[in-house]
Formats: sequence, C-alpha cells, structure tokens
Amino acid sequence: MTTEPTGSSTGDAAEHHPRHTLDEVIHSPVRLSVVAALSGVEKADFKTLRDTIELSDPTLSKQLTVLEAAGYVEISKERSGRRARTWVRLTGAGRAALGAHLDALRAIADLRLPPTPPPGA
Repeated sequence: MTTEPTGSSTGDAAEHHPRHTLDEVIHSPVRLSVVAALSGVEKADFKTLRDTIELSDPTLSKQLTVLEAAGYVEISKERSGRRARTWVRLTGAGRAALGAHLDALRAIADLRLPPTPPPGA
C-alpha cells in the first residue's frame, strides 16, 4: 500500500487513501480496545478484560460476539468447581487485523498534503 499522493486531485487518489484499509470490525473504539488489550497476553478472563476496558458485562459480551463472528477472538469456558470462567484469546487473524488497522491509522496520521504552489505559479 502506498500513501504517496498520486498527483491527481480526482480519480484514483481517493482509492489509495489509507482509510480504505481500516478494518470496520475493529474500528469501533470498544472493539479496538478489546483487541489491543488482548494483543499483549496469551488470553484474558472476561472479568479482567471487562474491568480493564471499563465496560458492563452486556456491552463486553456483545462486542466479543462481533469479534468472534469475524474470527478475531476465541472464547472458551473453564469450570473450577461450581464456578465457570470465560477466557478470551486473540486469534492469529485478530492479531493480523489489529496490525493492519494500526498501520492504516499511522498512515492516516502521517499523511501530508502536497505543498501549495505560490499564487501565480
């Protein structure tokens, strides 16, 4: 992917803007927070993830469902006596999606307009 201006103010220049490579699934601030938090660990339990990102149980649950459907996280449950624990793990696809999304955000942040020619030039 190139972030260099094409020299054209119309046409295919817009098609090369890095925003076109943003991942719509993880672009949501909550889902981005989830995958970013998971990227630093092998897995996290639901409660720790919820508390770290400061979400309610239903909100985290809903966002994890979206991420799981996209193949970005795996969710598993483990029993310890009477207590069940929910674990969440970022998949390889989720890790790759986060990396590509962060690259696109960096490219957007680094994008500069070409210099404006002086009047009469």
